[in-house]
Amino acid sequence: MAFPTERVDAWARFDAFVEDEHDRLYKALYFVTGSREDAEDLSQDAFMKLWERWDRIEEIDDPTGYLFRVALNGFRMRRRRAAMAVRRAVPLPESRDEFVEAEMRADVRQLLMRLTPRQRAALLLVDLLGYRSEQAARILRVRPSTVRNLASQGRRALKETEGARDA
Repeated sequence: MAFPTERVDAWARFDAFVEDEHDRLYKALYFVTGSREDAEDLSQDAFMKLWERWDRIEEIDDPTGYLFRVALNGFRMRRRRAAMAVRRAVPLPESRDEFVEAEMRADVRQLLMRLTPRQRAALLLVDLLGYRSEQAARILRVRPSTVRNLASQGRRALKETEGARDA
């Protein structure tokens, strides 16, 4: 049985891609997970998902970035599922100190108010609400690089302020 030439070429290109990226992805996942088995499982899952889209690889701007994003999302999903299973199995009583929470909210608000309004907006959208810089850029009507720059400046200013308070 003969396979179409384009199919064989796709396999060869995918094999070359796997050969080029496997070690980097595995090492990154090992660093994140601390487990060889988990790193290998996540790598295989990510490569499998990429293979499922390999016939449309030209539509993916950065196949390596896509591969790493899929792998890290897989790790986050596994971690979330494990945490939920632990919470179901071992319910922990919540002990909240409402005064400490109120003080913390006031401290965070005070720190945030020291930032420029644009830095504050970028930080809240990206770090608190979890928007990607592209999404936050559309909301703020600026470029994604501007959002990343504003958020970075805001984080730096918060660290400097917090460092000065601790000294």
